[in-house]
Amino acid sequence: MINSADKLKVDRRDGKLVMAQIYVAFIALLIGGLAGLLQVLVRSGRFELPAGIGYYQILTVHGVVLGLVLTTFFIMGFMQACVSKTAGTFTTKQRTIAWIGFWLMTIGTVMAAVMILLNEASVLYTFYAPLQAHFLFYLGLTLVVVGSWLGSAAIIMKYAEWRRANAGTPSPLLTFMALVNVLMWIVATLGVAATVLIQLLPWSLGLVETVNVGVSRTLFWYFGHPLVYFWLLPAYMAWYVIIPKIIGGKIFSDSLARMSFILFLLFSIPVGFHHQLLEPGIDAAWKFLQVVLTFLVVIPSLMTAFSLFATFETFGRSKGAKGLFGWFKMLPWGDARFAVPFIGMLSFIPAGAGGLINASNQMNQVVHNTIWVTGHFHLTLATAVVLTFFGITFWLVPHLTGRVLTKAINKLALIQGVLWAIGMTFMSGAMHAAGLLGAPRRSAFSEYGGAPQAAEWIPYQVAQAVGGSILFLAIILMLYIFVNLAFFAPKGEEEFPIGEMSTHAEPAPMVFENWKIWMGITVLLILFAYTIPFIDLIQNAPPGSKGYNNLW
Repeated sequence: MINSADKLKVDRRDGKLVMAQIYVAFIALLIGGLAGLLQVLVRSGRFELPAGIGYYQILTVHGVVLGLVLTTFFIMGFMQACVSKTAGTFTTKQRTIAWIGFWLMTIGTVMAAVMILLNEASVLYTFYAPLQAHFLFYLGLTLVVVGSWLGSAAIIMKYAEWRRANAGTPSPLLTFMALVNVLMWIVATLGVAATVLIQLLPWSLGLVETVNVGVSRTLFWYFGHPLVYFWLLPAYMAWYVIIPKIIGGKIFSDSLARMSFILFLLFSIPVGFHHQLLEPGIDAAWKFLQVVLTFLVVIPSLMTAFSLFATFETFGRSKGAKGLFGWFKMLPWGDARFAVPFIGMLSFIPAGAGGLINASNQMNQVVHNTIWVTGHFHLTLATAVVLTFFGITFWLVPHLTGRVLTKAINKLALIQGVLWAIGMTFMSGAMHAAGLLGAPRRSAFSEYGGAPQAAEWIPYQVAQAVGGSILFLAIILMLYIFVNLAFFAPKGEEEFPIGEMSTHAEPAPMVFENWKIWMGITVLLILFAYTIPFIDLIQNAPPGSKGYNNLW
């Protein structure tokens, strides 16, 4: 006999699957955060690593563990929780497939991490050829990708099952959003799977002597930019659907939310060349095309900003707010489930502006391969996305573990969010400033032979160390909060907040559920943007490159 309270919760069996992935994500947060702290301390010039540990080892750990492991595990867990909650409990078959995916991802992560720690894969987050890692590193990455496909397959199967049972009805909004994100992820990861399986694995095994560097980098960035949206769209899921419920408001528009996600699917993949604007071997006309497509991705982001602030203002006005910004005071600033993600939303404003600079051909000339790019990355992923993930954790973990978010932990969570914002302001701000002065990315501390220009960078590198130290304190505090919510908080019922639609919102048209149209357009855009450049990169390739190990 299932009581009514149990119907409101994510099924306990699905909850175990979700929590397993969140546990791995927070272990990754600790390891990657420690590597990041050591990294900024080294760059300050005031600290040297103990013998045997290389700077580029910890730089690789930081990028891979936080950029790929933390995000992929947390996102898979969160999306599976959303689908289980809104489309129904996973079947035994679906859950088994997802568990197999989890274990493949975990094994692959351990393999890659061991190779990095053994200094056999100090190839950084982008693992650019001709830097060559041990073949087990590439094999580990392959398992992570394949595992994520299985986790995605469970979501697709549940969506298909729901559609069969509810023909002619729009799917639940959270399920729809999760489906868009996994479809984008599967299409995007075909690129990284291709370069790893066809190029890098045989090359690292010595089966082939050289690798086509241009093709490898292009396949990576075919994956690398939609990866950013794979991180971002779960945050948008929380902003569109979860936050309105937390503040006591309504979702502004179901149709607008679905349209923005469809636009991300269409335009997020054929834009990788804007990461390669200064690379040879790619015709300028194709770079220009992908820059145009990059700017089209701005549209769904602006739609999201409009929808969110319309939700906030409508809520405030319903509470009697007057004046242009009176609604701002009505928002629940004492609730960490709202306040911490809201800090992330605000950070996305300068982050988005920085992205426009990175994607603009002329302005990119100034900041390309400087630490400005790293600063931008930390505003998008490490602030907007990660703070939203923390906000999700504050209610999702106690919901799944049968505990409650207490007032004391809520207050700690608010402190943690503010600490994070302060630390990131110091660190990312200093990175942006130093980048404008020409400070390179991917480099350890150096005085560059006493060069006057390099001397200008050092104060900013010290500021980065200050910010990184504050961020590490925020990580320790977040881990304490997580452990408390998972194991020690009082038993109880924590809500899974899902917003209701505004009474003024139009029903979502069924065309959004026509995946033949949207996937067809996506494939056509990709073929249009990449086919001729790829043929050119292969036919007119320079001599292939041999591998370089431990170049650092």
